[in-house]
Amino acid sequence: MTNFCQLLLLLFSLTLVLPAVAQPAPAGAVHTGPAFDVEAATQRYLDTLTPAQKAKSDAYFEGGYWLQLWELLYALGIAAVFLRLGLGRWLTRVAARMPRPWLRRLAYLFGYLLLGWVLSFPLSVYVGWVREQQYGMSNETFGAWLADALKELALSLVFGSFLLLGVYAAVRRTGRRGWAWATGLVALALVLTVFVGPVYVAPLFNHYTSVPAGPVREGILRMARANGVPADKVYLFDASKQSKRISANVSGLGRTIRVSLNDNLLNRCTPAEVQSVMGHELGHYVLNHIPKSLVFMVLLIGGCLWAVDGVFHRLLGRYGAGWGIASLGDVAGLPLVMALLTVFNFLTTPVVNTLVRTQEHEADLFGLNTAREPEAFAKVAMKLSEYRKINPGPLEEMIFFDHPSGHTRVHTAMQWKAEQPR
Repeated sequence: MTNFCQLLLLLFSLTLVLPAVAQPAPAGAVHTGPAFDVEAATQRYLDTLTPAQKAKSDAYFEGGYWLQLWELLYALGIAAVFLRLGLGRWLTRVAARMPRPWLRRLAYLFGYLLLGWVLSFPLSVYVGWVREQQYGMSNETFGAWLADALKELALSLVFGSFLLLGVYAAVRRTGRRGWAWATGLVALALVLTVFVGPVYVAPLFNHYTSVPAGPVREGILRMARANGVPADKVYLFDASKQSKRISANVSGLGRTIRVSLNDNLLNRCTPAEVQSVMGHELGHYVLNHIPKSLVFMVLLIGGCLWAVDGVFHRLLGRYGAGWGIASLGDVAGLPLVMALLTVFNFLTTPVVNTLVRTQEHEADLFGLNTAREPEAFAKVAMKLSEYRKINPGPLEEMIFFDHPSGHTRVHTAMQWKAEQPR
């Protein structure tokens, strides 16, 4: 259930999320010379993390490994409630009261999204609020968190229902080529989401204003102009009402391109740290990461829908009658489609993580070359340890990390520093 909402919002922005606690540079890390040791300088940064901080960070991040598995099992359980326990057949009977076929389909889709949200609500509360409170990541009351969750639900019900209605219409009219038409419709939805998100979606959750005039804003705009980013304004949003994390992003497409940073970043980081973060974010635009990610995600979604088409028809012949599913074009099969997509999403997570992590590393290098603040970037990388394991093994980083680890980022900054003229 949550995968559908995530699909539409996945490419809304490429965001670097940072915690809020400032850290001093480790002694001996701020001066280079002929004998500058990259490994030693990196280790000095890692040593600024106390054992208690490291244990908390590792526990939070490693707990996320298990959450991926539990979310998969939970989603399959929801599918079983619809298919095996009869909730889907009941919903079909309720939707059948509508006077026209397309209204019956829309009623089923709307009901599925709503009931799926209700069934997934306990896990959503734990993951999105309880666990964040336990680890000190959230500033929200439960009421504020619920208000945002209900806004997301409303968007899903309105836009998700009609998107799925179009997808099912395409599948019914094109037969076994339906997966290709469905991919095209989802691709259009993704592009539209990225385009309108900064202007119409983001303001539903946060208040956006202009960054006050001063060295910080001028420094960001100077970097933007120097690298061809079409931005004449830097936006500030009040993320502190939700989280203690620091974040910034360059989002949108074409005329909706926005350079944004949150109030945590502006209020709790030094100007050099802000510049290092924004240099990274500008890199996403200059390196065309948003359109590249769109192309990759469309290809991945197309592959998953093609696989779903094959597996669905095999299951349909064996279980379709008992589950109340007539064909792939029958909206009653949506719980099965979503279950299969959830499985494929789980299996392809390392692939997606590798793509995103690679782009993040490219943006890291761009930011270092643009902002030229390796020490500030290293301090920012260490702050990520508040919620991201600082020093994972190579295989662990490859599978579970969608950003470079703190160790990788600090090492990259120190290596960049070592290569500069003395």
